[in-house]
Amino acid sequence: MAVQPIRLFDDPVLRTVAEPVTTFDRALRVLVKSLQATMRAGTGRAGLAAPQIGVPLRVVVYELDGKSGHLVNPRLELSERRIVADEACLSAPGHWWPLERSYMVTARGRDMFGKPVTVRALGMLARVLQHEADHLDGTLFIDRLPEEERERFLASIS
Repeated sequence: MAVQPIRLFDDPVLRTVAEPVTTFDRALRVLVKSLQATMRAGTGRAGLAAPQIGVPLRVVVYELDGKSGHLVNPRLELSERRIVADEACLSAPGHWWPLERSYMVTARGRDMFGKPVTVRALGMLARVLQHEADHLDGTLFIDRLPEEERERFLASIS
């Protein structure tokens, strides 16, 4: 599958709420495989959402510490326990920033064939799933930073 260019922070597609997938067909399977190929094309990549390659559909892929997969139309249940850790985004390469997220997540969705999938994740994988799900809602991780931190982040990427 073809590796796709990753859209950068200022691309308006990243601020668009992605549409739910309604057809589980060959085109969806090609999209999932392209997302996986694009994610794996660089080092340190743990997740990717379809909007990051310009496709406004609710699809994410992930791969971290031997766990890999994809979710179509994911819904997340977040734990109350929260932790702060550095977070980065492929749409803002080379920039890491501390961000508070839930420590544990249960993600429910479908696979590329339409079969139900549940992923239970802790720590960094939980963070990755939250980050990618945010992309589906047109939310960037900087939107979750306090205003002062967001301004510092934006200054660091300009």
